[in-house]
Parts: sequence; structure tokens; C-alpha cells
Amino acid sequence: MRIVSGIQPTGKYHIGNYLGAIRHWIKLQEEHECFFFVADLHAITLPQDPEELKKATLQKIIELVALGLSTERCCLFVQSHIQEAPELAWIFSTITPIGELERMTQYKDKKNKTKDSANAGLFLYPTLMAADILLYKAEGVPVGQDQLQHLELTRETARRFNKRFGETFLIPKAMVPELGAKILSLTDPKRKMSKSDPLDSQILLLDEPDAIRKKIFRAVTDRGTVVSYDPAKKPGISNLLTVYSLFAEISVKEVERKFAKKGYAVFKKALADLLVRKLEPFRRKYAELASRDVYVQEIIKQGAKRASSVAQDTMEEVRGKVGFLQV
Repeated sequence: MRIVSGIQPTGKYHIGNYLGAIRHWIKLQEEHECFFFVADLHAITLPQDPEELKKATLQKIIELVALGLSTERCCLFVQSHIQEAPELAWIFSTITPIGELERMTQYKDKKNKTKDSANAGLFLYPTLMAADILLYKAEGVPVGQDQLQHLELTRETARRFNKRFGETFLIPKAMVPELGAKILSLTDPKRKMSKSDPLDSQILLLDEPDAIRKKIFRAVTDRGTVVSYDPAKKPGISNLLTVYSLFAEISVKEVERKFAKKGYAVFKKALADLLVRKLEPFRRKYAELASRDVYVQEIIKQGAKRASSVAQDTMEEVRGKVGFLQV
């Protein structure tokens, strides 16, 4: 199966990004043909400092490799290096009804937050996402719950293009992890952990051990002391149980049994120790890669070359079907 997914470069990666997306990418690359990218074009729908954006994009490539993405097993690239993506997005924008874009909940949320700075890029974001996926003729797309609406628009875009211009694109299916797709904030366990929130609400992948322990010890829990999983009544401890379960690679039930009658304090200490132990190899690998500039640049160049080869083939077909004069 050919799989495509991307992640934005802005903000520092936290355990929610890892558990909700990157961890699954690492597994998927072992069994499928995977195209993974750092979505810098999507990032500029909100104002960015140019130099900081460059640094963040480079850092994300390094982080993804340090976490376990192998350039021998997947195609890892930067979104803006593939010129065919915005071209295809423009074509899709001409066949996408305005009403469908106006119904996108993420657009409405971001427009309300940004108000005067809202731009056309925010509005057309889903057509670029559709291009990112369909350009590589993806069969599967790993997504979180918050992206399912955009993916459905991508599927509809493929159907609409195929109906008008002839069979061209596959209809990609969503691949949503059953557990861990939505890791919640440490300070407000009713909200998703977000890179844009205060640092004490998230465990960053590059956090030092002391920072990890402080954040876990201060994490919001619930009334009582019983370590049990009940998202409706005990969202705080349930969120921490999910994190422990995924990092320890055991079921939530096993975690509950392990900490039966031991209370929150003992559980939090064990969780902090587990995270420190699991994230330490990543921190070491990241430091090593960050010092190897030539090697990292070669990874980026090779990823762009491989992705461009597929993208060019798709666009040659698309241009012919749309009716563009070929040179």
C-alpha cells in the first residue's frame, strides 16, 4: 500500500505528535511504500519568521530521522521542494465548491482566532492537503480525528476530478490509530495536547529528564487515588494511563493491574521514569545528527528527488487530462 502523511514544522514536537502520528509512521515504513513530509507550505497560513521557519523545518527532518524514520524504507521530504503540489492544489481549487471549504471546522476555528489576519491560504488549506495526498496516488493516509473532515474532502476531490476528467486518482482511506491518536494536555485533560499551548502542558521529545519529571508530577489528575481508566469521569489519570500504556507497549488493563492500590504518586513517578528512559535514545541520536550537516542535507536532497519523480509523472497525466498544452 502507498501511504502519504505530513506534519507541520512549527512548534516543538511533543509526545502527542509521537504517539499520535510518528510512532505509526515508523511501523508503517516496514510494511508499505511511504511518503512522509514536513509541511512548510501549510505552516505559512499563519505568520512565520522566515529564518525561524527554515530552522524549524530542518529540525523536524532531524527529529524524524532520530525517532526512527529510515530513508532506505520511506521517502522523507520537505513539502515546498515539490513544485507540483501547489500546481495541483490550484487545479483542485477550481473544482471545489466554496460551500465545502466554508464548512471546514478547522478553518472556522482558525479564522475566529486570527480574525483580522485570516487569509485565503487558511481557506484553501484543504485543497493543498488534497494535492499533497493525491499527487502521490496514496491508498492510505494516517490521520488524527481532527483531520478526518479534511481527508473526506480529499476523497470527494478525487471522485470529482475522476468524474470530470477520467479515472486518475485512487480514493484514499483514513488510517486512524485506535489508541493514542489524541493525547491530552497535562494541565487541561479535556483538550488535545498542542504545540501552541504553554510548555507545562506538554512533554517535549527533547525535554531534559528533570523537566519531564516536573511536568508529570504537576500533571492534572482527578479526585481519589485509584489508578483506573475512565475518560469520562477521570480524564486526567486516564490520559496518563494511555501515555504509559503506549510507551510501555502493554495494555491499559495491564497498567491498571500493575498500579492497583499504589496511588497516583507512585504511578506518576513510574511514568516519569519510563518517559525519561524511552526518550533518552532519541535525544542522543538527535544531538548526533544535528552535528552532521552534510549528511542531513543529503537526506533532504534525496527525498526531494524521489518525491519529485512520482509527482512529475502524476502532473504530466493531470495536465493532459485537464487540457493544458504540453511543450
